[in-house]
Amino acid sequence: MRIISVGGALAVGALVAGCAPAADAHGDTAATASGYPLEYDNCGETVEVPQAPQRVVSLNQSATELLIRLGAADRIAGTAYQTDPVPDDIRSEYEAIPLLSDGILTHEGLLEAQPDFVYSSYASFLTADNAGERSELHELGVPTYLTEFDCTYHASVADASFELLNDEIRDIARILDVVPAGDELVAQQEQTVQDGLEIAEAIDGEPSVVWFYSTAASAATPSVAGPGGLPQHVSELLGVRNLFDDATNKWPEVSWDEVAARQPDYIVLADLTRGYPGDTVEEKVDFLTSDPLMSQLEAVREERFIVVPGQYMDPSINSVKAVPAVAQGIVDLQEAGR
Repeated sequence: MRIISVGGALAVGALVAGCAPAADAHGDTAATASGYPLEYDNCGETVEVPQAPQRVVSLNQSATELLIRLGAADRIAGTAYQTDPVPDDIRSEYEAIPLLSDGILTHEGLLEAQPDFVYSSYASFLTADNAGERSELHELGVPTYLTEFDCTYHASVADASFELLNDEIRDIARILDVVPAGDELVAQQEQTVQDGLEIAEAIDGEPSVVWFYSTAASAATPSVAGPGGLPQHVSELLGVRNLFDDATNKWPEVSWDEVAARQPDYIVLADLTRGYPGDTVEEKVDFLTSDPLMSQLEAVREERFIVVPGQYMDPSINSVKAVPAVAQGIVDLQEAGR
């Protein structure tokens, strides 16, 4: 994303060059006139932020957690769509934020919160049927930011990587005028990836994986990771092959016949906590080990399962944890002779 100061200099990289106020111990800064208004291009929309937002509405949990990590919890006017356990170290801050909806926030619910900035990790949330279209909100004077990983629902992203995620962290930090906090968070993300790469040095060969996210209600069509998403990026970093890297989108719905035919060495299971049928890892393992076809697959017979929280597979500040988790899972299974 390209951010410029409407009244000032062009950005260097993704961020505006210029004087940013110093952050306090929590990464907070007071809103100032320095560098504002800001204008940026994001997912095909040109957006202007007149000043550092003070009433942010985040439409989902991962967006909320990023804001909290940037020290902006006291500026969040509301959130929605909480699907995962909140980390212990930010739980008190998270629980103090008004929950505007247990599910997807409506347009009316959003406007009642009187936001001066809206942040979403899902394109489907910024539609006429949900919180409202971005263009409509902009006409109302409410700037928005949508993650570049989901500009178009489920479409592959050519440059899906942790660098793109780090750019998003820097973007939000600049919009909120907490640049030092953004830099610190990016450094933490990069260290987690590096830790995972060091573990991956012990992986033997180039094993293949299937990233099993969820199933349709019938369990007949699993949703697996394809190209253009972070699971593909993690696979490439670790030197393993994602067996559905030839799909046409980042979360293709395939058949179990296709999975069986590709003979994965390992199956990465998303442990989802959103409450849909078949979401938990226990349900996934029960299905795989009892299904007449899948139970005959060597990876299933040998229980070559690697379990990660579902949020590790979706773009968020938790995604980097997939690198050490999957690397360690493969190393442990290989050392056990499986």
